[in-house]
Amino acid sequence: MSGIQALERIAPSLPMTPGRVERREFEYIRHGTQALIAAFDVATGQVIGTVADSRSEAEFVTFLKALVATAPKTMGWRVVCDNLDTHKSEGVVRLVAAQCGIDQATLGRKGRDGVLATKASRATFLSDKSHRITFHFTPKHASWLNQIEIWFSILVRKVLRRASFTSKAALKDRIERFINHFNKTMAKPFKWTWAGKPLTR
Repeated sequence: MSGIQALERIAPSLPMTPGRVERREFEYIRHGTQALIAAFDVATGQVIGTVADSRSEAEFVTFLKALVATAPKTMGWRVVCDNLDTHKSEGVVRLVAAQCGIDQATLGRKGRDGVLATKASRATFLSDKSHRITFHFTPKHASWLNQIEIWFSILVRKVLRRASFTSKAALKDRIERFINHFNKTMAKPFKWTWAGKPLTR
């Protein structure tokens, strides 16, 4: 999940010419933000994403429902997320419980008792490997372990860095078109190149 600003440069960029680097205007008009909620399929390299006006609990739960609906009910899911509060929310717990056939009445009440009592108890429930949908939360300062973060950097380099957007709708359209283009022409699993050996001499 990532918030992206729709920024319009107040003057057009000047392209590279012999002996001169590209020049871009640093002043901009801000047209608001959009939230990109996305998942990366590590087996195929495909990206499933949605662009919304906010990155609220409701938006994330709606995205997860749509994501889980793309596969048979017998399929298991391993969801890698950072530690954003939205990823450990009551709505996410209730969705996982419903998908796993767990009685909602057994979840307790948010802030009071049961699974819903605290963020830690919700995270423990979501991380339960016996569930059809299991969450894996990356350690703090280790977002690089989540492969969607690698894809976000591709999006920034190929689409956002030099772009100028006149509206939130233009930003949303550009992101959605890039996701479709990426899935058709560029999608492949990422290959880890670090061997995991300590960085010592």
